[in-house]
Amino acid sequence: MSTALLAAFDQQQRWCLGNGAPFSGRVLGAAARWLHENRAPHDRLAAIAAIADDPAAAAVPLRLLAGLHQLALQGLQPWSTLWPPAAAPADDKALQAAVALAFVAQGGTLQRALAWPPQTNEVQRSAVLLPGLLHIAQRTGLPLALMEIGASAGLNLWADCHRLQTDAWAWGRADAPLVLQPGWRGPAPQGLSGVALDIRRRAACDVQPIDLAAAGEDLLLESYVWADQPERLQRLRIAIGVARTQMAVQNVSVQRASAVDFVQQQLAQRRPGQAWVLMHSVMWQYMPAGEQLAITALMQAAAATATPDAPLAWLRLEPPQPSQAMELRCQRWPTGADLLLARAHPHGAWVEWLADAAAP
Repeated sequence: MSTALLAAFDQQQRWCLGNGAPFSGRVLGAAARWLHENRAPHDRLAAIAAIADDPAAAAVPLRLLAGLHQLALQGLQPWSTLWPPAAAPADDKALQAAVALAFVAQGGTLQRALAWPPQTNEVQRSAVLLPGLLHIAQRTGLPLALMEIGASAGLNLWADCHRLQTDAWAWGRADAPLVLQPGWRGPAPQGLSGVALDIRRRAACDVQPIDLAAAGEDLLLESYVWADQPERLQRLRIAIGVARTQMAVQNVSVQRASAVDFVQQQLAQRRPGQAWVLMHSVMWQYMPAGEQLAITALMQAAAATATPDAPLAWLRLEPPQPSQAMELRCQRWPTGADLLLARAHPHGAWVEWLADAAAP
């Protein structure tokens, strides 16, 4: 029996319990106990391609949690009567029974959830990414060409369509459909509230993109939100509407492609008068090391040709270690400056801004 798999469930349970998702933590605990007692489903999880060696990094517990939540969102019994917004059961026996029944009666739904890479696509992360994009626009003084890898459904590709509202500062249209309100730590970033963000071109890729134009794909996205965090679910639903509208108007979709191929193709389309930006959030750890090295090499090669009129930027919101607070970093060329712009909650609940207008 895989101790790494059970340890991953324990780690994710503690993470949920410590981040405002007690029900999700209970489900993971119940699932871990059942898997410990039942070898066959345990082995099915452990044998999923490319995740057996590091189930925590591959987010195996989150994949199972999403599959179970999807059953509840579909209104299926008994999950819909146990999962929020229904009242949670007093003890975990009913949850453990629901996990067991899902493997027996809803194997297809679970198999799809387990086969997909994590698709959180948390739109509140736009509250962290948006100041990064404003920073790039401020520093370069140019319109942006924005490229996102690991984009899932591409919700954060439209960060500039939302309003960012904090106690320290604000940016965006007052009538934006979605208002992002993270806790802001520290002073307002210098000068960003007055930056005009002009994104001239957008493109995105994912190895298994979620197509918002296809029926049922929004349900798949919703399933990855922790069931006991309804405010996240509401934000997601609004963001899906915004993305659908913008994708239709601007004829943009998330391409099914490897990140390496996508970056190579998009770098070939750089043009003067625009700052070319590679952006990603909470996906780098899921990529094989070889692909990470290939993308890094592509960016370094392109950096050698960057000029003030055709600059290059790499904006990344990633944890320095799994389950740690996110770091928003931006490297820009031709200067080569690599700045730690902010630290943030993994779901964008708070942002601690560390860069200011005096930075290189």
